Amino acid sequence: MDLVVRCHQLPKRGETRSAISLSEICGGKGANQAIAAARAGGHVAMIGRVGDDAFAQSMHSNLEQAHIDCESVRMTSQQSSGMAIVSVEDSGENSILVIPGANSQLSIDDVRQSAAIIQSAECLLLQLETPVETAIEAIAIARQAGVRVILNPAPVPTHWTERLLQVDLICPNQSEAEQISGVTINTVAATEQAAQSLRIRGAQHVIITLGSRGVAALIDDRFQIVPALSVSVVDTTAAGDAFAGAIAVRWAETNDLQESIRFASAAGALAVSRIGAQPSLPVRAEILQLLSDNPHL
Repeated sequence: MDLVVRCHQLPKRGETRSAISLSEICGGKGANQAIAAARAGGHVAMIGRVGDDAFAQSMHSNLEQAHIDCESVRMTSQQSSGMAIVSVEDSGENSILVIPGANSQLSIDDVRQSAAIIQSAECLLLQLETPVETAIEAIAIARQAGVRVILNPAPVPTHWTERLLQVDLICPNQSEAEQISGVTINTVAATEQAAQSLRIRGAQHVIITLGSRGVAALIDDRFQIVPALSVSVVDTTAAGDAFAGAIAVRWAETNDLQESIRFASAAGALAVSRIGAQPSLPVRAEILQLLSDNPHL
C-alpha cells in the first residue's frame, strides 16, 4: 500500500510541516505486474503475503477486482502489510520510506505449498521485493516442470547470486543491468556487453529497458535496439511493471519473443502517458490499438 502525502515543501530534519492530502494507493511490484498481466489478457494467479492490518483487505479486494486468483496470497499474523510512505512536494521532489512488512515473510514453504500453481502455468514472472531464496525456490520449481521463467530483477539485492540468472528471460532496466553486470551502459556497444554478460552467466534471453531510447534485446545470438514509441511522457511510474506483465502474457500466447517485445513496448508507452502506477496500466484492446496505429514498431 502506497501512502502518498502531498505537501508544499518537504520538512527538514526535526521540522514539522502541514501536509495537503493523504492518498492510499494499492501498489507493490508484484501486484502491479500481476494486474498488468491480467489487463493485457492473461489469466493470472499470484503468490504473496499481506499483513493482518486494515490495508490487507483492500489490497486483496483490489487484486480480485482485476480477476487475479488470490488463493496463494496469504495473511501473516502480527505483521503489517508491505507499505511505502511517499512524501511529494510541489516541485515534484519526493522522499520514500519502504516497509517490507509481510512481503519479507514470503517463505520457501509458501512457494512449495503453491507448487501446483507454478507447475500448471505457462509462465512464471518474478520480481525481488520478496526474499531472494524464496524467488530461487520458485525458479527451481518452474524449471523442473518446464515452465518458462521471467525475472524482473528489481530491486537488485545487495548480495547478488548467480542462481537468479537461471531463467529464460531477465528484463532489468538500465540501472539494474549496470548493477548486475558491472558494465556502465553509455553506448550501444556497452549495452550489448552488459546483455552478453547476463546471458553468459545464465539467462537464456536478455531485455534491457532504456526508457525513451526503447529496449535492448539479446535473443539467442541476435542483439538489437528496438526503438520506443513516441508518446507524451506524464509519469514513468510502473512503466517497467507494465512491460513485464505484458511480455509474459504475449510470450506465453505466441512463443514469439520478438513480437512480445512490440506488445510490451506498447504497454509501457501507454503507462508512461498516464498518471499513477496501477491506474496507468493499459488493457489489451488499448495495446493492440496502439500497435495498429504504429505498424512500424
